[in-house]
Amino acid sequence: MVDIKILKDKISKAGLTITEVAERVGVDKSTFYRKLNTNGEAFSIKQANAISVVLDLTGEEVNKIFFASKSHKSDKANKQKT
Repeated sequence: MVDIKILKDKISKAGLTITEVAERVGVDKSTFYRKLNTNGEAFSIKQANAISVVLDLTGEEVNKIFFASKSHKSDKANKQKT
C-alpha cells in the first residue's frame, strides 16, 4: 500500500499539482486520481519510478512512500517466526 499522505505532501512541497505530476508521469489525470483514491495499490513499478523521478525522491523516500507497509508487515511476520 502506498502512503498517499506522504506522496501528496511531496507533490505539494515540489510546487506541483497532482494533475502536473500525472502529465509528467504520462498517466491521465483521472487515472492518477483514481489510483490515489485506492491508496495507490494500482501504481505500477514503472509509474512509481516515474513519480520518484518527477519529485526527485531519495531511495529512502521511495521506500517510505511506496513500500513501507509491505516491509512493516514482513517485519511483523519475521518477529512472529522467531
